[in-house]
Amino acid sequence: MTLPATNILTSSNQETIITPAKSGGCGCDSSTTPEMDEKLIERIAKHPCYSEEAHHHYARMHVAVAPACNIQCNYCNRKYDCANESRPGVVSELLTPEEAAHKVLVIAGKIPQMTVLGVAGPGDPLANPEKTFRTFELIADKAPDIKLCLSTNGLMLTEYVDRIKQLNIDHVTITLNTIDPEIGAQIYSWVHYKRKRYRGVEGAKILLEKQLEGLQALKEADILCKVNSVMIPGINDQHLVEVNKAIRARGAFLHNIMPLISAPEHGTHFGLTGQRGPTGKELKEVQDNCSGNMKMMRHCRQCRADAVGLLGEDRSQEFTKDKFLEMTPEYNFETRQEVHEGIEKFREEIKAAKDKAKATAVESNNGKSLQNKPKILVAVATKGGGLVNQHFGHAKEFQVYEVDGNEVRFVSHRKIDQYCQGGYSEEATADNIMKAIADCKAVLVSKIGNCPKEKLHEAGIQTVEAYDVIEKVALEFYEQYVAE
Repeated sequence: MTLPATNILTSSNQETIITPAKSGGCGCDSSTTPEMDEKLIERIAKHPCYSEEAHHHYARMHVAVAPACNIQCNYCNRKYDCANESRPGVVSELLTPEEAAHKVLVIAGKIPQMTVLGVAGPGDPLANPEKTFRTFELIADKAPDIKLCLSTNGLMLTEYVDRIKQLNIDHVTITLNTIDPEIGAQIYSWVHYKRKRYRGVEGAKILLEKQLEGLQALKEADILCKVNSVMIPGINDQHLVEVNKAIRARGAFLHNIMPLISAPEHGTHFGLTGQRGPTGKELKEVQDNCSGNMKMMRHCRQCRADAVGLLGEDRSQEFTKDKFLEMTPEYNFETRQEVHEGIEKFREEIKAAKDKAKATAVESNNGKSLQNKPKILVAVATKGGGLVNQHFGHAKEFQVYEVDGNEVRFVSHRKIDQYCQGGYSEEATADNIMKAIADCKAVLVSKIGNCPKEKLHEAGIQTVEAYDVIEKVALEFYEQYVAE
């Protein structure tokens, strides 16, 4: 992960190549973002999960020091692991707090853009309080510029809020899937609370009460809280609007509605019983229905419990235990600050380019709103930095944006199989990519080969070759799209 060059936006030798294809339309509503004061903006400015804009520039890492869990979710199986599997609860190896602290210091030197350290499993951090808090103590002492986070099911949260506050853990995520015990009984197999195991509605009721109490306690302690909700079709999908209202009333800052992952090979109850996950359209509809109430997170990648790198980029296999234990930590506060200053300078350039692109769009419309113009989706191949800067064949995901002529809004990400694999491509891979972005009117890439370009055109999807700010390229394409 390298710091982007700060002269990229002023380069005069970059061309934007737009290849026309068939037209069409698709629209969706955008998420409402509440006004935030300067202090709050500063708290989330370098947090890739709490700030959609920051996730283009800053990285996070998780350390797997918390193996035990006090509830059993029907979508979770912590025994399954695949190095290529991006799924909460999955890890390749457990660490002691001392090993975790060493790993953090190694990675903080290797990846100075890494600003956030989280404990997210593979069990529940607060079911492993000694290991979790010892890890945070070691890191806070040696790397004070790294933000500390934890993710929990919330069962034991009220008992540890004071300790969390004492350690300056400023961001906490609660996974809260329902506020109805009857629905909870369908999601949770059992809940272990105060040395007793509870099942069904009784267990779900205990969990839900403790989760809502914990959320309120975080608000009173001035700790930012993100709520994760797993969307399970036929069980809690229609209910999530009520969840959204309840968490907003108790001070949640961000709501992340995630799709259920239920492949049979994972060995989860839902996977083995055939419970499906939501389609992209279903997920977006629920997110949109909740977006008027509070800020929605749409850029989540449902990370492993040992993830390393930018969101959407997992470098955990570069830092397995046999490797990082042999590395000497190169953490240097001053060096990291210099890198962050460079990133912030680059972000200012990106913002200026965005503002200029938006002003140009308004000017080209003679200052008129384009409310009656179609809203379209475009897929972007990006390596980060807020730029169109990745070859089509190298992309493992596309970031999808909604464009209406005035603004460009991030909507979602779509995981795909990499098209170029050792110089070869499979027909099935190409077909899957086309299906993944079938509702998009264009693909914005740094480069693309003739073969995939032709396939995209046959599918009615235009191609745009550029190396520039996402918003600028998207708005320029939209202007041409509307003109046609």
